[in-house]
Amino acid sequence: MKIVVVSSVIEKEHKDMITAVSDRFNAEVCFTASENDLPEGFEEPDVIYGFGLGIAKRDKNLKWLCVPSAGVDYLMKPGVFANDECLISNSSGSYGVTIAEHIIAVTLMMMRRITSYYAESLNGNWEHNHYQQDSIKDSHITVLGTGDIGNEFARRARAFGPARITGVCRSGICDDPSYDAVYKTDRLDEILPETDLLVMSLPATPETDDILNRARIALLPRGAYVVNVGRGNAVDEDALADALDSGLLAGAALDVCKTEPLPAASRLWKTKNLLITPHVAGNLTLKHTLDRNVEMFCEDLENFLVGRPLKYEVNREKGY
Repeated sequence: MKIVVVSSVIEKEHKDMITAVSDRFNAEVCFTASENDLPEGFEEPDVIYGFGLGIAKRDKNLKWLCVPSAGVDYLMKPGVFANDECLISNSSGSYGVTIAEHIIAVTLMMMRRITSYYAESLNGNWEHNHYQQDSIKDSHITVLGTGDIGNEFARRARAFGPARITGVCRSGICDDPSYDAVYKTDRLDEILPETDLLVMSLPATPETDDILNRARIALLPRGAYVVNVGRGNAVDEDALADALDSGLLAGAALDVCKTEPLPAASRLWKTKNLLITPHVAGNLTLKHTLDRNVEMFCEDLENFLVGRPLKYEVNREKGY
């Protein structure tokens, strides 16, 4: 059994964790910063942890690919795997903390107009107009996508004293006590008119394409805020830009876009009250995230080597 770990960010402690599991089952493991720099004998591994898509495309022997990302839409396309029976697992469950912190950060930046005051400070302007500010306290928050990310955010948002936190998901079922109520996605239109802050953390699937379309944006109350940290396919960007430029929405924060990198010519760069970050809400620079990411792989590596089902396997039909 040969295992290839493709990563430029893991530390010695993480390599030791992976090696310890591999050694217990007499599996061979190699670590490389690039899939184009494989040592001899590891050109066709059985297992890859990391973004080894080049290997996956040519390796008919590959039995399992574990990616350190949460989203896997890029793996659902034809031709990604030489072996169509290859198992896929992701690292959903390791990013909740860092992305929840990002959502809190951008929400406060928008509601308290931090970006506006910062722009004034760059011009040395103290005696500027006081901007209208809003508060998480007493607001109605709707979390669209009640997975790890949505739940970690809801737990943190609860501490700010919102009037309500409503969860919306495909099943309508979530047992996290942070929510006052949880509904199926088909009731979203009923909930949006009462939503002050809409937080979106959805995977990219056909069902989520433009789920926040022009009609639904129009249902939001004047002065509402939108944050999207899931996938860019979920938002009609032109409709969002129109709502921001017209003043219907007070602000929006996008960490993901339909096209990434966002083209220089995109109107989003100049859209009023839009905060853009380059898909950095969840990344492996936070130690907690990296530690948990490797821990999850090690859990499933042991499962795989003893013949148990993978705990974090991706359902190809659902796309997550």
